[in-house]
Amino acid sequence: MEIIGYTAAVLIGISLGLIGGGGSILTVPVLVYLFGIDAFLATEYSLFIVGMSSIAGSASYFKKGLVNFKMALVFGIPSVISIFLTRQYILPLIPVEILQIHNFTITRNIFLLLVFACLMILASYKMIKSNSSKETLENIQDENNFFLAAGQGSIVGILTGLVGAGGGFMIIPALVNLLKVPMKTAIGTSLVIISFNSLIGFLSSVNQVKIEWKLLVSITVIAVAGIIMGSKLSKKIDGKKLKPAFGWFILIMGIYIITKEVFL
Repeated sequence: MEIIGYTAAVLIGISLGLIGGGGSILTVPVLVYLFGIDAFLATEYSLFIVGMSSIAGSASYFKKGLVNFKMALVFGIPSVISIFLTRQYILPLIPVEILQIHNFTITRNIFLLLVFACLMILASYKMIKSNSSKETLENIQDENNFFLAAGQGSIVGILTGLVGAGGGFMIIPALVNLLKVPMKTAIGTSLVIISFNSLIGFLSSVNQVKIEWKLLVSITVIAVAGIIMGSKLSKKIDGKKLKPAFGWFILIMGIYIITKEVFL
């Protein structure tokens, strides 16, 4: 199963490099189902893997001047605060056993995976829908949009802190539609935001879990190699055309997780 897991890690990196997001949402399921890692610990591992992969992915965008640091701060500061608060205070409060319904017990692991599955279904909807609707940009930026973007940054931060996902599927639409950032710049800026969010989230709670560094670093190196491959492929392949297909795949994975954790 680990060989399949390492292969999946490459695909996670490729998707990040190719379409600018989405791949990170597969990290926790890969860690849980293919590497057999506890779901709570998997969220911590995921933050490190996603953070390091996003740094590697953002490098090429930075060199091309496709990173808007002002917008990264507008979106990123509320997000980072939310991640820190979530990892430090909210996540530790979740009990090991949350609720028991007849013979079915909702544990912390099952709860996190169900939240993650719902997040995957939401992400898949946005990826599939994005193909059928064109985003329009305006030169005028409404001041209220900055507050809306900051609010959305806080939501992304809570989700990232809770389940270890990068949140690129929410960050990119907010940058494009609310802050009027061009799509290519939005992808580069999103990767910078994801890298800061994920690594700060990882550092804020790393002392709460026992890390198997050899395994974590090996998965991260392979994911980084994947994102470098994805960045090179993006010059030849239009990531927008692949995004809906990837969205359908994430939808199937989300439904699988709910089915496995609740009914099997």
